[in-house]
Amino acid sequence: MQHKPQLRTLPLLLAAAFYSHHAYAEDAATTTATDSATVMPSVEVTAAHLKSARIDLSPNVGTTIYSIDKHMVDQLGQGDNTPFNEVLLRLPGVSQDSKGSGSIHVRDDHGNVQYRVNGVQLPESISGFGQSIDTRFVESTDFITGALPAQFGLRTAGIIDIQTKEGQPTSGGRVGVLVGSHDYVQPSAEFFGTQGAFNYYLSGSYLSNGLGIENPLPTTSALHDRTKQTKSFGTLSYFVDDNTRLGLMFGTYNGRFQIPNNPGQDASFAVSGATVPDSSQLNENQREVNRFVVLSLQKSLGDLNYQVSTFHQYSELHYTPDPIGDLAYNGVASNTLRSNTSNGLQFDASYKLNDTHTIRTGLAYTRQTTHSDNSVGVFDLNDDGTQASTVPRTIVDNTSMVGKQSSVYLQDEWHIGAPLTINYGVRFDKVQAYVDEQQWSPRINVSYQLAKGTALHAGYSRYFTPPPQELAAQSSIDKYAGTTNAPEVATSDNVKSERTNYYDIGLSHQFSEQLTVTADAYYKKIHNMLDEGQFGQALILSPFNYDHGFAKGLELSAVYNQKNWGGFLNVTTQKAEASDIVSGQSLFGADELAYIANHYVHVDHDQTVSVSGGAHYHWGDSQISSDVLYGSGLRMTPDGGAPNSGHLPHYTTVNFALTHTWKATPVGTIEGRLALINAFDKVYLLRDGSGIGVGAPQYGERRSLYAGISTSF
Repeated sequence: MQHKPQLRTLPLLLAAAFYSHHAYAEDAATTTATDSATVMPSVEVTAAHLKSARIDLSPNVGTTIYSIDKHMVDQLGQGDNTPFNEVLLRLPGVSQDSKGSGSIHVRDDHGNVQYRVNGVQLPESISGFGQSIDTRFVESTDFITGALPAQFGLRTAGIIDIQTKEGQPTSGGRVGVLVGSHDYVQPSAEFFGTQGAFNYYLSGSYLSNGLGIENPLPTTSALHDRTKQTKSFGTLSYFVDDNTRLGLMFGTYNGRFQIPNNPGQDASFAVSGATVPDSSQLNENQREVNRFVVLSLQKSLGDLNYQVSTFHQYSELHYTPDPIGDLAYNGVASNTLRSNTSNGLQFDASYKLNDTHTIRTGLAYTRQTTHSDNSVGVFDLNDDGTQASTVPRTIVDNTSMVGKQSSVYLQDEWHIGAPLTINYGVRFDKVQAYVDEQQWSPRINVSYQLAKGTALHAGYSRYFTPPPQELAAQSSIDKYAGTTNAPEVATSDNVKSERTNYYDIGLSHQFSEQLTVTADAYYKKIHNMLDEGQFGQALILSPFNYDHGFAKGLELSAVYNQKNWGGFLNVTTQKAEASDIVSGQSLFGADELAYIANHYVHVDHDQTVSVSGGAHYHWGDSQISSDVLYGSGLRMTPDGGAPNSGHLPHYTTVNFALTHTWKATPVGTIEGRLALINAFDKVYLLRDGSGIGVGAPQYGERRSLYAGISTSF
């Protein structure tokens, strides 16, 4: 099946801002020389054919698509050592948050992001899979938002569709290290190659630094904030024949974090027989684990393409308190172990019925087992709320849940005429866990080529978003009656699935070969609006529902590219409000609940304006680049004010990078890198500790300097 880009929404290729005509010419010259000298190995031709067929399983008609490739990543300060969530911050509609509060938000949603790797939707992990992805194994990423086709469901705020690096005809690899401020050290390695019909790509990295979680203070360095993280990834492919590929994909992530301390705090409770540590000396820690394995069979039979995959994923989060300090300062010391195991099957197929219609269908099934084990140290209280005893006692609070999710979809891509394409379909989703719910979801997307270089798209989608089982938990609040962990509100209904009517319209225009501009507007009307918050010391988010809410926004993007330089600019304005919390009520105070029941409030992650931009210039084998992030400030609750009625001060951070490449050295191609992050040392708050479901204050990273070197062989 041939792609017909002119019938899709003209995608804004952010990567183009970082390409140069020189790079294109160099690549073209290399390809021409290779083609004239040798015959390409059949396995490489087969791989390209099957990769194109796999990509064609996912339609993009009528959606908003922004693409990133390794050329763009190379412009960022830390290159392919950049955390993947920070790569995504350079996209329109994506706003920044703290690591413990969701890391990024897409179009004013909390989470609700779907990660697909080589066409397979991976289950969510407790630790947040966005942090588990190692940027270095990403070949390219399509970021898809808007009114999505029927193929995409469950997590729908944004689709992160990743194509990974794969084995090359010539075996080789890359090793490197990045060092810098905050005792930052990150060695990494990649290896790839092809042996007959078999090819492989393997990567791994280790990270150690002293700023694992955002600093609760405006200082350059944080107290008790070390992290150690390891990541690995591999993809193995065996080509049975020209139209059949067997694939094995796996990844692991292990992270250990110290919880940073906030000095100068006063203890609120007495602990019998113990010396209360100073708040600067607390020792709280968190360990996170995520691993997955996917086995896939891909087949191309002329007009029929399909891929079937089975997967297994395990994630775990373990928070260990400071047993005396947490009791003294918070009245609660909870040793929390949360684990989730997912097993499932995914099938996608496309069939080109004729020149006018392409039919796509598929199904998915996931079975999850979640365990939540808690040993909670508490004090008993008197009827007036004063401490009844200085001797703590432990409450064991363990729960488990087996849940199932099933989905099926059918859709048709209808090419009505040269300028017009309609993609319409329906999907059915069912979830059985803490709630038993289901929904039929119609979808329709239209793409119209107004003129050469100008495309219009519009769409409507009905969405069904179940709460994340790995975060949701059954109510056990009765166990804590009369203790320091008793909630103010003794009601906690189970979290429900979100149901959304989503409308989207956008326009893309290429003014010249150098300049492309896009605009996109959206509106979401939401019932049982899902949100998440951090309630307690552990960096575990808890979901809850607002009865009704809405979100709306406008995104403007531009890419400019010349021979040796280029740039991009994204501007987003948005608003999200909701009313009446109808699940997880025990997480909130009585006055807060009463106000929200009768008033619309901003959701805590609502940021009115977000801006990202960047530029680069290269000469010879050297390149200098810069990027900027601006945020008008996330929501906060002012003293005596309504929940989330204020916002934090705006901020602007500027980063610079300088790279140079030495080719054909005795040890391969060497790249050197210098990066200056937050160059003007802007002190800014991501969170101030107030707001609905917001934990401790968190400041952004102060000025930091990094240096790296790598060699490819």
